Amino acid sequence: MSEPGSLEHYWMPFTDNRRFKAAPKMIVGARDMHYRLADGRQVLDGLATLWCVNAGHTRPKIVEAIRHQAGELDYAASFSTGHPLPFEVARRVTELAPEGLEHVFFTNSGSEAVDTALKIAGAYHRLRGEGTRTRFIGREKGYHGVNIAGLSVSGVPSNRKAFGNLLMGNVDHLRHTHDLNRRAFTRGCAAEGGAELADELEQRIIPLHDASNIAAVIVEPVAGAGGVLVPPQGYLQRLREICTRHGILLIFDEVICGFGRLGTPFASQYFGVTPDLITFAKGVTSGAVPLGGVIVARHIYDTFMDSPGGGVQFFHGYTYSGHPLACAAALGALDTYAEERLFDRPNQLAQVFEDGLHAFQGRPHVIDARNLGLIGAIELAPRAGAVGARGFEVFEKCWEKGVFVRPVGDNVAICPPLICEQKHLEQIFGTVSEVLRTVA
Repeated sequence: MSEPGSLEHYWMPFTDNRRFKAAPKMIVGARDMHYRLADGRQVLDGLATLWCVNAGHTRPKIVEAIRHQAGELDYAASFSTGHPLPFEVARRVTELAPEGLEHVFFTNSGSEAVDTALKIAGAYHRLRGEGTRTRFIGREKGYHGVNIAGLSVSGVPSNRKAFGNLLMGNVDHLRHTHDLNRRAFTRGCAAEGGAELADELEQRIIPLHDASNIAAVIVEPVAGAGGVLVPPQGYLQRLREICTRHGILLIFDEVICGFGRLGTPFASQYFGVTPDLITFAKGVTSGAVPLGGVIVARHIYDTFMDSPGGGVQFFHGYTYSGHPLACAAALGALDTYAEERLFDRPNQLAQVFEDGLHAFQGRPHVIDARNLGLIGAIELAPRAGAVGARGFEVFEKCWEKGVFVRPVGDNVAICPPLICEQKHLEQIFGTVSEVLRTVA
């Protein structure tokens, strides 16, 4: 029997467990922009923890909303019974969403939101008498969570390779938008090449599979965990045009981009492109309590509601869909975003953020920098035979110097809470710069 305080029994996700347990990075508290460690040191959160703490840590309205709700109603199911909060959160979310996306199906995470969106898409086509539309199109380097359907449409090789035949076979992938030869150190969206990349859908994938067999295309407007990949101008617009022309649903995975990351409520508004479904999670509660969901276009929802026969319209859901504490946290977060005008912060800081990232051009090992709104990455040349080692070393050394950035392979991802100030960005970039001088 192990002693109290043993680290042995927790199998940590996406972690080298042996390495962590030999030298733990243990967080015991957080406030606003900083973690507090077990030894009392503070670490600046340069990634909104996992791209999610958009309003900052332990913000008063969110904390109080959770505390009050826990004493009022701890849990109620959403299977044929209800409670007021998810209805209110759904209303508030759809008010932020693009016009025409009027309904929300709640999940507990982004992974569940993606699987839900794919199921909605497939069921929608069946209800319309187009049951052959069973194929889904993802994108290389895309990340759509770790459930089986989301993993299938994802395009991050390290996440897929261990699971072989667990993956759905009815999937294809578009090329990614990353092009170091033509677009390294592009500031924001590249001015050209977007339509050309999107045309692959119509020039290769549709002729191969036939549009009558394709249910949906799913992409992140800005790919996050694949390395912060910013689309060229016209890319998302052309995908929308092609999907509309062929009756294919377009899904935007906005688990990272949603709730202000680009200076608009959702990335779809930043790019001026309205998809048929939007998946969300992370920022809806500023990471305080797990909550995700799918925002659904009116015509899709109406197809389910108008289906013949009585009873359940969609045989899908989760025990904790619309959980009272999660919905309370969401209302606290949405109030905080609105009262502090946090969705405007990326617009105010975008130039400082961009200049700070691109100042790394010409530094040893730096082969690219990418940015949009308050999300960006510095890409480092990989070491021979040790892809990702240099990025992980930067992460560990920055942590020791009091700044958290995330290694995504050899990309150093930066995505601070929306409450950040110029001084925080200067600390992040200054620490990364100092560390890069020491990385062989």
